[in-house]
Amino acid sequence: MIRKIIKINEEKCNGCGACAAACHEGAIGMVGGKAKLMREDYCDGLGDCLPACPTGAITFEEREAPAYDHAAVMANKQANSSNEPAAFSGCPGSMSKSIKGQLSQWPVQIKLVPVKADYFDGADLLIAADCTAYAYGDFHNKFIKGKITLIGCPKLDQGDYSEKITQIIALNDIKSVTVVRMEVPCCGGIEFAVKRAAEASGKDMPLKVVTISTDGRILA
Repeated sequence: MIRKIIKINEEKCNGCGACAAACHEGAIGMVGGKAKLMREDYCDGLGDCLPACPTGAITFEEREAPAYDHAAVMANKQANSSNEPAAFSGCPGSMSKSIKGQLSQWPVQIKLVPVKADYFDGADLLIAADCTAYAYGDFHNKFIKGKITLIGCPKLDQGDYSEKITQIIALNDIKSVTVVRMEVPCCGGIEFAVKRAAEASGKDMPLKVVTISTDGRILA
Protein backbone atom coordinates (compact mmCIF):
# COMPACT_ATOMS: atom_id res chain seq x y z
CA MET A 1 0.00 0.00 0.00
CA ILE A 2 1.01 3.65 -0.50
CA ARG A 3 1.19 5.49 2.81
CA LYS A 4 3.08 8.13 4.75
CA ILE A 5 6.21 6.89 6.50
CA ILE A 6 9.38 8.43 7.89
CA LYS A 7 12.62 8.79 5.94
CA ILE A 8 16.01 9.11 7.66
CA ASN A 9 18.89 10.98 6.04
CA GLU A 10 21.97 9.19 7.37
CA GLU A 11 24.28 12.01 6.26
CA LYS A 12 22.47 14.45 8.56
CA CYS A 13 22.12 11.96 11.45
CA ASN A 14 24.55 12.69 14.29
CA GLY A 15 23.81 9.47 16.15
CA CYS A 16 22.31 11.11 19.25
CA GLY A 17 19.53 8.50 19.49
CA ALA A 18 16.81 11.04 20.29
CA CYS A 19 14.52 9.74 17.55
CA ALA A 20 14.82 6.14 18.76
CA ALA A 21 13.91 7.25 22.27
CA ALA A 22 10.96 9.29 20.98
CA CYS A 23 9.55 6.48 18.84
CA HIS A 24 6.96 4.81 21.08
CA GLU A 25 6.47 1.98 18.59
CA GLY A 26 10.11 0.83 18.51
CA ALA A 27 10.39 1.32 14.75
CA ILE A 28 13.75 3.12 14.93
CA GLY A 29 17.03 1.63 16.10
CA MET A 30 20.68 2.67 16.16
CA VAL A 31 22.95 0.78 13.76
CA GLY A 32 26.61 1.70 13.38
CA GLY A 33 26.05 4.98 15.18
CA LYS A 34 23.20 6.04 12.85
CA ALA A 35 19.42 5.97 13.20
CA LYS A 36 17.68 3.40 11.02
CA LEU A 37 14.03 2.48 10.37
CA MET A 38 14.15 -1.13 11.56
CA ARG A 39 10.54 -2.16 10.95
CA GLU A 40 8.33 -0.36 8.44
CA ASP A 41 5.22 -2.03 9.86
CA TYR A 42 6.06 -0.52 13.29
CA CYS A 43 6.04 3.05 11.92
CA ASP A 44 2.60 4.63 12.39
CA GLY A 45 3.47 7.68 10.29
CA LEU A 46 2.56 10.15 13.05
CA GLY A 47 6.12 11.45 13.37
CA ASP A 48 6.76 11.68 17.11
CA CYS A 49 10.43 11.31 16.18
CA LEU A 50 10.54 14.43 13.97
CA PRO A 51 10.64 17.17 16.65
CA ALA A 52 13.14 15.11 18.68
CA CYS A 53 15.74 15.17 15.88
CA PRO A 54 18.18 18.08 16.44
CA THR A 55 19.63 17.95 12.90
CA GLY A 56 16.48 17.65 10.78
CA ALA A 57 17.54 14.23 9.52
CA ILE A 58 13.98 12.84 9.61
CA THR A 59 11.23 13.74 7.14
CA PHE A 60 8.01 12.17 5.82
CA GLU A 61 7.62 10.50 2.46
CA GLU A 62 4.76 8.70 0.75
CA ARG A 63 5.73 5.35 -0.77
CA GLU A 64 4.93 1.67 -0.93
CA ALA A 65 5.18 0.24 2.57
CA PRO A 66 3.52 -2.42 4.72
CA ALA A 67 0.53 -1.26 6.75
CA TYR A 68 1.12 -0.21 10.34
CA ASP A 69 0.71 -3.30 12.54
CA HIS A 70 -0.46 -2.16 15.97
CA ALA A 71 -0.80 -5.74 17.26
CA ALA A 72 2.83 -6.52 16.37
CA VAL A 73 3.99 -3.32 18.08
CA MET A 74 2.15 -4.20 21.30
CA ALA A 75 3.42 -7.77 21.23
CA ASN A 76 6.99 -6.49 20.81
CA LYS A 77 6.57 -4.09 23.72
CA GLN A 78 5.25 -6.88 25.91
CA ALA A 79 8.13 -9.16 24.96
CA ASN A 80 10.72 -6.47 25.69
CA SER A 81 9.08 -5.68 29.02
CA SER A 82 9.00 -9.29 30.17
CA ASN A 83 12.61 -9.84 29.09
CA GLU A 84 13.98 -6.84 31.00
CA PRO A 85 16.98 -8.14 32.96
CA ALA A 86 17.08 -7.84 36.73
CA ALA A 87 20.10 -6.16 38.30
CA PHE A 88 21.92 -7.61 41.30
CA SER A 89 21.47 -5.57 44.45
CA GLY A 90 22.11 -6.16 48.12
CA CYS A 91 23.11 -9.42 49.78
CA PRO A 92 24.16 -12.53 47.79
CA GLY A 93 21.14 -14.44 46.61
CA SER A 94 18.87 -11.39 46.37
CA MET A 95 17.81 -9.89 43.05
CA SER A 96 15.84 -6.74 42.30
CA LYS A 97 15.00 -4.54 39.36
CA SER A 98 17.57 -1.84 38.70
CA ILE A 99 16.57 1.51 40.13
CA LYS A 100 15.55 3.94 37.40
CA GLY A 101 16.75 7.52 37.37
CA GLN A 102 14.55 10.60 37.19
CA LEU A 103 15.50 11.68 33.66
CA SER A 104 12.34 12.28 31.64
CA GLN A 105 13.64 13.19 28.15
CA TRP A 106 16.47 12.61 25.69
CA PRO A 107 18.83 14.04 24.52
CA VAL A 108 20.12 16.13 27.43
CA GLN A 109 23.21 17.80 25.95
CA ILE A 110 22.54 21.49 25.28
CA LYS A 111 24.19 21.19 21.87
CA LEU A 112 21.86 18.33 20.84
CA VAL A 113 18.41 19.23 22.18
CA PRO A 114 15.90 20.76 19.76
CA VAL A 115 14.93 24.38 20.44
CA LYS A 116 11.24 23.43 20.49
CA ALA A 117 9.71 20.19 21.77
CA ASP A 118 6.49 19.12 23.46
CA TYR A 119 8.32 18.25 26.67
CA PHE A 120 9.41 21.88 27.10
CA ASP A 121 5.83 23.18 27.36
CA GLY A 122 4.94 23.93 30.98
CA ALA A 123 8.34 22.62 32.09
CA ASP A 124 10.54 23.50 35.01
CA LEU A 125 13.93 23.61 33.32
CA LEU A 126 17.16 22.36 34.89
CA ILE A 127 20.36 23.57 33.24
CA ALA A 128 23.38 21.93 34.85
CA ALA A 129 27.12 21.80 34.41
CA ASP A 130 27.79 18.14 33.71
CA CYS A 131 30.28 17.75 36.59
CA THR A 132 27.57 18.52 39.14
CA ALA A 133 25.91 15.13 38.72
CA TYR A 134 29.17 13.45 39.70
CA ALA A 135 29.94 15.77 42.60
CA TYR A 136 26.49 15.64 44.23
CA GLY A 137 25.46 12.08 45.07
CA ASP A 138 21.66 12.45 45.11
CA PHE A 139 21.54 14.59 41.98
CA HIS A 140 18.61 12.76 40.35
CA ASN A 141 16.24 13.09 43.29
CA LYS A 142 17.36 16.55 44.37
CA PHE A 143 17.56 18.29 41.01
CA ILE A 144 16.39 16.20 38.01
CA LYS A 145 13.12 14.89 39.46
CA GLY A 146 10.16 16.70 37.92
CA LYS A 147 12.30 18.79 35.58
CA ILE A 148 13.45 18.82 31.97
CA THR A 149 17.24 18.54 32.07
CA LEU A 150 19.92 20.17 29.93
CA ILE A 151 23.62 19.69 30.59
CA GLY A 152 26.86 21.13 29.27
CA CYS A 153 30.41 22.17 30.13
CA PRO A 154 31.17 25.84 29.46
CA LYS A 155 34.90 25.15 29.48
CA LEU A 156 35.04 22.17 27.12
CA ASP A 157 32.07 22.75 24.79
CA GLN A 158 32.69 24.99 21.82
CA GLY A 159 30.59 28.13 21.39
CA ASP A 160 28.20 30.02 23.60
CA TYR A 161 25.01 28.45 24.99
CA SER A 162 23.10 31.69 25.45
CA GLU A 163 21.66 31.94 21.93
CA LYS A 164 20.19 28.42 21.97
CA ILE A 165 18.90 28.72 25.52
CA THR A 166 17.27 32.02 24.56
CA GLN A 167 15.41 30.23 21.76
CA ILE A 168 14.31 27.41 24.06
CA ILE A 169 12.90 29.85 26.62
CA ALA A 170 11.33 32.11 23.99
CA LEU A 171 9.70 29.36 21.91
CA ASN A 172 8.31 27.26 24.77
CA ASP A 173 6.21 27.75 27.88
CA ILE A 174 9.01 27.42 30.45
CA LYS A 175 7.73 27.88 34.03
CA SER A 176 11.06 28.21 35.83
CA VAL A 177 14.79 27.71 35.37
CA THR A 178 17.22 26.19 37.86
CA VAL A 179 20.95 26.42 37.16
CA VAL A 180 23.27 23.99 38.95
CA ARG A 181 26.98 24.76 38.67
CA MET A 182 30.23 23.85 40.36
CA GLU A 183 32.07 26.30 42.62
CA VAL A 184 35.05 26.44 40.22
CA PRO A 185 35.42 29.70 38.24
CA CYS A 186 35.03 28.14 34.78
CA CYS A 187 31.50 27.04 35.71
CA GLY A 188 30.46 30.67 35.87
CA GLY A 189 30.08 30.52 32.11
CA ILE A 190 26.92 28.40 32.28
CA GLU A 191 25.36 30.68 34.90
CA PHE A 192 26.17 33.76 32.83
CA ALA A 193 24.80 32.20 29.63
CA VAL A 194 21.49 31.25 31.26
CA LYS A 195 21.00 34.64 32.88
CA ARG A 196 21.75 36.37 29.59
CA ALA A 197 19.36 34.03 27.74
CA ALA A 198 16.55 34.62 30.24
CA GLU A 199 16.93 38.38 29.82
CA ALA A 200 17.13 38.18 26.02
CA SER A 201 14.00 36.00 25.83
CA GLY A 202 11.90 38.84 27.26
CA LYS A 203 10.11 36.45 29.61
CA ASP A 204 9.73 36.85 33.35
CA MET A 205 10.16 33.59 35.26
CA PRO A 206 11.79 32.35 38.46
CA LEU A 207 15.52 31.69 37.99
CA LYS A 208 17.52 29.96 40.73
CA VAL A 209 21.25 29.23 40.84
CA VAL A 210 22.63 26.40 43.00
CA THR A 211 26.38 26.01 43.53
CA ILE A 212 27.97 22.64 44.36
CA SER A 213 31.35 22.35 46.08
CA THR A 214 34.06 20.03 44.79
CA ASP A 215 33.46 17.77 47.82
CA GLY A 216 29.75 17.45 47.02
CA ARG A 217 28.08 20.02 49.27
CA ILE A 218 25.43 22.57 48.31
CA LEU A 219 26.98 25.98 48.92
CA ALA A 220 24.18 28.24 47.77
